[in-house]
Amino acid sequence: MEAESVSPHVLFSSSTQEERDNEYGLSKREGRALLEEWAEKNRANFIGMVVPNVYGPFGRPNYNSFIATFAYKLTHGEQPQVLQDASVNLIYVGSLVRHIMDKIDEVTKLRNNRIERDLVPYDFEKKVTEILSLFETFKELYFEKGIIPALKDENEVNLFNTFRCYIDAQNHFPVRLTLHTDPRGIFVETVKLGIGGQVSFSTTVPGITRGNHYHTRKIERFIVIKGKARIQLRKIGSEKVLNFYLDGNEPAFVDMPVWYTHNITNIGKEELYTQFWINEWYDPKDGDTYFESVDSQENYIVK
Repeated sequence: MEAESVSPHVLFSSSTQEERDNEYGLSKREGRALLEEWAEKNRANFIGMVVPNVYGPFGRPNYNSFIATFAYKLTHGEQPQVLQDASVNLIYVGSLVRHIMDKIDEVTKLRNNRIERDLVPYDFEKKVTEILSLFETFKELYFEKGIIPALKDENEVNLFNTFRCYIDAQNHFPVRLTLHTDPRGIFVETVKLGIGGQVSFSTTVPGITRGNHYHTRKIERFIVIKGKARIQLRKIGSEKVLNFYLDGNEPAFVDMPVWYTHNITNIGKEELYTQFWINEWYDPKDGDTYFESVDSQENYIVK
């Protein structure tokens, strides 16, 4: 900035670790101080955000967060170890993004220079062992049995969505359901819940595709109960498309991970019947539904 003689409004992401006497904390503390000095000297605007422990989907295990590490290990046949149990202040990545957006909105309205140390509020506080215990429940109920667990508040929904994003969708889905048959016909249990939400169904004529959208918070399950379908998933920012082929004669479900655009196509010759469950009622003012085509050049089949 000095070399180019510019003085933009700088938002700097620091960490609560800056209050500790370790090398990472020291680097954050000194980095923020250097930028504050620059802002004072150049009469510029600077906000040093002191950010709590951040977690959310797709964080790197053994790097970004103990939450990422726990979720990855529990879904990949490993048992996490707690080295130090402590209460941790946690913020979901979506909450942090909203905070940053609000700060940017403030910047556009400023008339005077501002140098600020911004203590970003955390969403909740939990012990490390409490997180591990919750994730072990998610593993037993959801990962192993397909049951949607009871989620008491938004924070637990965010933790659950974070946990399930580490499941190897390519090899985990579709999950086969138990078919109960007698002379009257068949009976299949499709969704077992510890949570509310909305159940719906659709019919789709041959050759038609539904969907091509993604969600950032919703938990959604597709169950094919009649006909033949292809369900496609693609992680936002990736080119890889997962293809799942389902047949109503062998009922199965696929759950939609957050931040994966998805669709369903009737690939059979008869009408397709699909049941949908989602954990919240649809609100047209806050639909959490963002349209993006699944189409990609790289495709491969998951049986």
